This record gives sequence, structure tokens and C-alpha cells, in this order.
Amino acid sequence: MKPLFLLAFATLFASVAVAQNIFTYPIGVQTYTFRKHFPNGIEKTLDEIKSLGFTEIEGNLPIGITAADYKKMCDAKGLSIPSTGAEFDELVKDPIAVVNRAKILGAKFVMCAWIPHARNEFTLENAKNAVQVFNAAGKILSENGLTLCYHEHGYEFYPYQDGTLLDYIIKSTDPKYVSFEMDVLWVMHGGGAEMPVSLLNKYPGRFKLMHLKDLKKGVQGNLSGGTPAENDVPVGMGQGNWKEIITLAKKYGVVHCFIEDESNHEMENIPLSLSYLKSL
Repeated sequence: MKPLFLLAFATLFASVAVAQNIFTYPIGVQTYTFRKHFPNGIEKTLDEIKSLGFTEIEGNLPIGITAADYKKMCDAKGLSIPSTGAEFDELVKDPIAVVNRAKILGAKFVMCAWIPHARNEFTLENAKNAVQVFNAAGKILSENGLTLCYHEHGYEFYPYQDGTLLDYIIKSTDPKYVSFEMDVLWVMHGGGAEMPVSLLNKYPGRFKLMHLKDLKKGVQGNLSGGTPAENDVPVGMGQGNWKEIITLAKKYGVVHCFIEDESNHEMENIPLSLSYLKSL
């Protein structure tokens, strides 16, 4: 029989180990973070991404390369592409083209990050139109082994009935065909610092992807879907309740997490975000 002090030490060690392993996702990044890098060379930029420790990327196809060639280049770097992007109009006009591109890239998820609308005037009609488009395109994607995810952007938090227009979109889309990607910064910017936790609890299983972004402390958001670049800070240095967010993400079915940094200091911020996430 082990001495009591050894059992106590083992119990303490186990509890510490659990506390230090909240974030267990593969290390992913949204390539919009490197939007200023890609024009200087696609392969060079992928090398930068790999050097930071990333193994997964999400994003649209860079300009000047085919999907097949991009896939080969990423494979050679050891970078997988579990999620790629599609514009709203692509989902309207040619969802099969979206399917074909995603399959070439090896993606399982397709994210749409913007619903067209008048500046600062996201309306119920915009939301209703989006629901129709997402349900129709999502069905086609699902039939081809893909999952459509809408990435909210903060402007969807206009009040509607007993909730918001985002609530309307989530409740009105078919869970078989439409899922969601939570961008934590934009959820906080549009809905407040506690909204990421609230949404994860309110809609378990609907969020499959997540953008790890933090909103500078003291910033009061709005419904514009935009904020100055300096308000995007390293993960863990802003308003996000990250331990609870990551814990709930794992509990409720978020499959992939991608760091996204829209600041003008991405090469300084990313290592700080990675260090924080690995410390959880």
C-alpha cells in the first residue's frame, strides 16, 4: 500500500495536470492573419506559418494559385486544411463550385464570414435571406460530405423578439445542414464579454469551429461588425473568459479552433496567444 503522502501527492499532481490541459486542440490558424504576407510569396508565407508551430490552417484560396497546387504545397509543409472559405454570393450562385474546391483542398468544413447588408443596417430581411441561402447551400454541401458554417461578425446582435437576429438565424437554419463558427472577438464586440459562454451553453452542438481572438479590455463594442486593429489583442490579454470558453467548446462539439489576428502586429501577437493557450 502506498503511503498516504504519496497518494496525496499523486492526487495533487493529477489535478494540476488536468488544469494545465484544457486546450488540447491541434494548433490552427486562420490565414487571413497573414493577408499582408501572401502577396510576398505563398510558399514563403506557408513556411512562416509552419515555423510558428501551426499544423492546421483555415482560409480562402490565395490569389495566383490553383486549389490543387495549393493543396500540394500545404501537404509538403505538413499543413492540413480542415476548413476553407466561401463568399455568400458563391453559395447563392454556384454551391457545387464551392464543393469541388473544398474537396480538392481536403476540407470538411466551409465557412462563410459575411452576409451582405447596408452599412450598420443588418435587418430581419437580411437574416431571412441568409437563412434561405444557408439552408439551400448547406443541404448541397451536406450531400457531398461537407459542413457549412456561418461565421458571425457582431452585427447580428440587433434585438429581435426575445433575443437577437443571430438567435433567429441559429433557430431558423436546419441543424442537419447548417452549423456555425464562433469568432470570439466579434461575439464579444456585438454581444458583450459574456456572450461567447452564453451562446455555447444556449446552442450546444451548433458551433463546430471557433476563431480564437481577444478584444482589448475596456473596449465597448457595437453592431458595426468592425473595430480598429489595435483592439485585437493576443488571446488571454483581453476580455475573453478563455478557460470557460475552451472548456465549453470541447464539451459542446467544437472540432477545430483557429487563432486569427487582425492586428498590425500578428508576428508579435501570435507567439503570445500560443503561449497562453498552451498554459491553459
